[in-house]
Amino acid sequence: AVRHRGPDGEGVFARGPAALGHRRLSIIDPETGDQPMSTADGAVVLSFNGEIYNYVELREELRALGHRFRTTSDTEVLLHAYEEWDLDCHCRLNGMWAFALWDDRKQRLLLSRDRLGEKPLHYAVHDDTLVFGSEMKSLFAFGVPRQPRSDWAEVYACLSYLPAPHTFFDGVAKLPAGSYLLWQDGRAAVHRHWELPLVDEERMRTDAVEVEAEFAALFSDSVRLRMRSDVPYGAFLSGGLDSSCIVATMAGIGSHPVRTFTIGFPEDDYDERRLARLVAEAFGSEHREEVVEPAVFDESLARVMHHSDEPFGDTSAIPTGQVSQAARRHVKMVLTGDGGDEALSGYTIYQGEKFAERYGRLPRAVQTAIPSLAGGIAQVLSGRARSKLNRVRNVGRTSSLDSDRRLIEKTAWTDTSLIKALFAGGPAQVPIEELVADLMRPCPYRDPFYRLMYYNLMVSLPDRMLVKVDRMSMAHSLEVRAPFLDHRMIELLAVTHKDVKMRGYERKSILRRTVARKLPAPLLRAPKKGFAVPVGDWFTRSDLARRVDTLAGGDGLGLAAGPLRALQERNRRGERDIGNLLWMLMLLDRFQRQFG
Repeated sequence: AVRHRGPDGEGVFARGPAALGHRRLSIIDPETGDQPMSTADGAVVLSFNGEIYNYVELREELRALGHRFRTTSDTEVLLHAYEEWDLDCHCRLNGMWAFALWDDRKQRLLLSRDRLGEKPLHYAVHDDTLVFGSEMKSLFAFGVPRQPRSDWAEVYACLSYLPAPHTFFDGVAKLPAGSYLLWQDGRAAVHRHWELPLVDEERMRTDAVEVEAEFAALFSDSVRLRMRSDVPYGAFLSGGLDSSCIVATMAGIGSHPVRTFTIGFPEDDYDERRLARLVAEAFGSEHREEVVEPAVFDESLARVMHHSDEPFGDTSAIPTGQVSQAARRHVKMVLTGDGGDEALSGYTIYQGEKFAERYGRLPRAVQTAIPSLAGGIAQVLSGRARSKLNRVRNVGRTSSLDSDRRLIEKTAWTDTSLIKALFAGGPAQVPIEELVADLMRPCPYRDPFYRLMYYNLMVSLPDRMLVKVDRMSMAHSLEVRAPFLDHRMIELLAVTHKDVKMRGYERKSILRRTVARKLPAPLLRAPKKGFAVPVGDWFTRSDLARRVDTLAGGDGLGLAAGPLRALQERNRRGERDIGNLLWMLMLLDRFQRQFG
């Protein structure tokens, strides 16, 4: 069922109450790194997906403690780390992982997922058996029944994904990032092995020069560690700051030109190929480009549904799959800039949080007038000017809300009131407010800027961004490594004051003052685009109407026709691009038709 994740080999272990299976994508030690792998005495057995980047240093430390090694693989290092430090081995690892480890002496199973959730792990209990796998399709292949839940539609339509531990299938769970599950004596319990460092938000680090120096050193080391490979590798290059800094650093470390891969679009507003070429030329990379055309839409819809196993509405999964397919023709592993916005608090929504703080100090009458004035002027404009004024209107409208309500409104793909109305005539829904309150309950921060940082790092990064990257790269048997997600950098930046990370309204100030100084000037001046997809532009008026009719029809989702038509009208008037929302609803419709 998951052969695509590991086409280079397979292995099975079965003893007593435990069975482990593995599909291998060989990156480190292709000759002797087969799995499941056991210790010399066979007492501990491991099936491991991912990479332990500091395995060379850990191996030397373990050798000094008396351990002997038969291979040069990071898998064997992980086995010995568990033997030496038991559950404390987690804090020694620098890497991405999901692993299942059977300890025959203790008759104990350990399931573990890396700190930030780069690698997935799903599980269920079926017929008194704990079943687990990288993707849910493995559980279903075992016999776990597909029992879809219909009460997650509202949450999904707001966020485009379901946060861990939830899934669209009853009885199937995602192991949360930074967690492990222990099964022993017929009982299973989930525990945390990592959290963001706890710091008083009034005592965040403000020593900007020292922070920048530490960040630059850690960034270089993170890239160096992730370049360890026994197979050809390259890098995704989007033309944005994050991936460009990765390529610039790789070029300074490696002895051969970096192989870079870029995806573009025919629509100029979404295309960053020109900027990517500037970076490729500046650092002498072997550069290749692909263009995503509207014709891939329906094929991508099927591919995303298959590899996600449940509705997953981030449209950037389309170009991620395309660039992964292109890269896999030349390499088996790539470095990417994923996680840079989360690590550095670099999304434009953080500028909005700073603005909201200052906006709240204005007289109440001014606060009330600005959204109406901006919205009124926007009606007579078009293009970027209209988009910017609509953004001012939205920021003004949400600035008076409490931080969690503002978070919901800004992350939802359209007004939550409209989304609720879409599903009003169907089964009862889990309210988005209830879920977000539950997710944010452990958050230690009061300042909305830091609460947003917490949400992005602990919720949307593992459950949206990294799901997209993992599923669409592994669909093409390509390993992806993200230097920005080195836990040492995350822990440094999580305790750094917002005015150091964002000087005024300048995004990613720390990166701009360190690594990004090497980049071509036009790239530093370019506005942020993100990995957006012009799905709204891909629908002709007739096609849009046809798909909307299908979603409102009795044999489709059966969405409330009035709110759906209101969204369609807003799209027609240019008030809101509903392309992303329509994509999400089409995936939900496909899911319902397949399993509902």
